[in-house]
Amino acid sequence: MSHSPGAPTRLLVAVAHPDDETFGCGGLLLHAAATGTDTYVVCATRGEAGEGGTGDEPLGVVRERELHRAAAVLGVREVTLLAHRDSGMSGEPEPGTLAALDPDALAAELEAHVARVRPEVVVTLDASDGHRDHEVMRDAAVAAATAAGVPRVHLVCLARSSMVRWVEHQRAEHPDREHLAVEDVELGTPDDLVTATIDVSAHRARLAEAMAEHASQDSPYDGLPEELASDFLDTVRLRTVRDTCSGGTRGRWWDHRRPGWVETVVR
Repeated sequence: MSHSPGAPTRLLVAVAHPDDETFGCGGLLLHAAATGTDTYVVCATRGEAGEGGTGDEPLGVVRERELHRAAAVLGVREVTLLAHRDSGMSGEPEPGTLAALDPDALAAELEAHVARVRPEVVVTLDASDGHRDHEVMRDAAVAAATAAGVPRVHLVCLARSSMVRWVEHQRAEHPDREHLAVEDVELGTPDDLVTATIDVSAHRARLAEAMAEHASQDSPYDGLPEELASDFLDTVRLRTVRDTCSGGTRGRWWDHRRPGWVETVVR
């Protein structure tokens, strides 16, 4: 794959669990790889506290294998798996789990990884889905990238307007799920904080292949009406938290890049 003029040379995605790289960042990884950008994934845990499991194998073993298979479909050059454990969604986090770690120690660990990979762009999830591990990884990744002097740091966002529709659909389909019954459920990043969008619809079929590799887990997009599924899967929404290439943390580095790498500047 030839490198498109203006596209980043190296992009690092930092996530908490296997499948976050696909369900959360898969469209971006495919888009970046298509421009000739070398893509890297660092994953903090093996997702041991996730749902499901297959056969007699430990879930963490299954999900690690799924991570590598999905990453291959996404064109990821290298996957690094850290030695931390999944914290789960609730309860007091056990020692050794991601949510129980010293935040500074995790950031330092990630900073060393960033220094080795030397990405021009670091991306992590916005953690607006309510999972504490996503929040821990977001904060550590942003801190690490900033300390390492990475020029550009973005959050992949779930838009508030999209998540309102998702919650409504899930409540209708799964009225027994307690966490969706709470009236003040507020998920997603406010739409006015989304900085830019990327049309990744050309990669939809390939993304579906990558998602299928995470067979032990339920996709959050399963059963959605096509219009809503398309809203999540065909568009990547970014929130810029650091950009030193265009005159400051709120700069628009994509203004100087090949049209299409970041398709639409929102603000």
